[in-house]
Amino acid sequence: MEFVSTRGVPKASFEDVLLGGPAPDGGLYLPERWPVFSLPQIREMASLPYADAATRVLAPFTAGYFTGEELHADAQAAYATFRHAAVAPLNQLAPDLFLLELFHGPTLAFKDIALQLMSRLFARALARSKRRATVIAATSGDTGSAAIAAFCGQPGINIVVLHPKGRVSEMQRRQMTTVTGANVHNIALEGNFDDTQAIVKNLFDDVEFSTQTNLSAVNSINLVRILAQAVYYFTSAAALGAGFGRAVNFVVPTGNFGDVFAGEAAARMGLPVARLVIGTNVNDILVRALTTGVYAVAGDVKPTFSPSMDIQVASNFERALFEASGRNAAWVGNAMAQFRTQRRFDISHDAMRELGGRYIAAKTGEEETLSAIRETWRATGMIVDPHTAVGLGAHRILRGELRGPVIALATAHPAKFPDAIGRATGGPPVVPQALEGLSSREERYTVLPNSLPAVRDFILSRTEQQ
Repeated sequence: MEFVSTRGVPKASFEDVLLGGPAPDGGLYLPERWPVFSLPQIREMASLPYADAATRVLAPFTAGYFTGEELHADAQAAYATFRHAAVAPLNQLAPDLFLLELFHGPTLAFKDIALQLMSRLFARALARSKRRATVIAATSGDTGSAAIAAFCGQPGINIVVLHPKGRVSEMQRRQMTTVTGANVHNIALEGNFDDTQAIVKNLFDDVEFSTQTNLSAVNSINLVRILAQAVYYFTSAAALGAGFGRAVNFVVPTGNFGDVFAGEAAARMGLPVARLVIGTNVNDILVRALTTGVYAVAGDVKPTFSPSMDIQVASNFERALFEASGRNAAWVGNAMAQFRTQRRFDISHDAMRELGGRYIAAKTGEEETLSAIRETWRATGMIVDPHTAVGLGAHRILRGELRGPVIALATAHPAKFPDAIGRATGGPPVVPQALEGLSSREERYTVLPNSLPAVRDFILSRTEQQ
């Protein structure tokens, strides 16, 4: 299969997509065409081991590069690291409302599901081509720890993670900064998540630097991340009858738009999806865009109880715009160019109509987030993390617009956010074994100014020259 950019660059191979970052024109990769699974094929996913389901969903994209046996071996190794045999189990909260638990991986966050597999595919691809790579990630919380857990010690790879200083929870920070692998390099940037993301994009735009370091991305700008996340949309919906044509709604706490776009990817691959419900915190650029038709930054990023969603620029929204515009790369390129200079653009009427048929969105404030945690706990005995609570808050607002079963994505373990849980329930969450002792471990990270040259020089000085 070949891949295209949202801004029209010539076609790329799977290796380009896996080991690269943004497309050379600054756009994001998507498949030239989406493979489509039949309802009988989706029915089968309800009973498959998760690694088998992942192999089936990803095989059309990796065909001609990895064999089915290679892909399956890496999937089995990746999901053997999870604490639950189902990898992504479903729990029922209420009639027609289900919680999809995505936090049973090594770092207790949904990012593990894609990154544990990606790291193995990376290592396999690099060994085949006898190359090394510098993997870089900007994180608003969980991506960094998941990337470090996945890539630490992997041969031929250096992993560099930028997090906004003081803008992630202490538990999230320590999950990154207490890993002492020789190939792990943490940067605490004096800025917000959008600043870290902008620096990563600018590093890829620097052709000499990105070539010299063999720079690769594992943020959700990497399409393979999104394809791997689409798997749990298939497995969970199949468990509720999607293989018989029963359309399912998904509620997704959303910051950078990668996880919810994985739902669109699944729908384009044949999964019966009714609506994708976007839940944002007070950093609500997506709610405003889908309500007004104007995608615009409004002020500074506001810190919240759900720090992984403290984002004003949702990079993956570009992929949804590309699809909603009929794959109009020229329009997307012009819109993104306008956004770079004016921090806003108008979404076309045709694109708004397409987006509105797939997505609905609602904002959950800080007190409403705590309320959703508290009410879920009192009603079910289950404690959800603040990001999941943002999604449940959006469901509370929009449930009258939904028909059929609803799956809410639980994106992180509540123990990673003890302050918010304590405020909501009156006591701290139970700390799982994976997080025990973090507070006493030595941290290792470097504080850098919000400066592209400073980050570039740090990477060159700390990673091996390629």
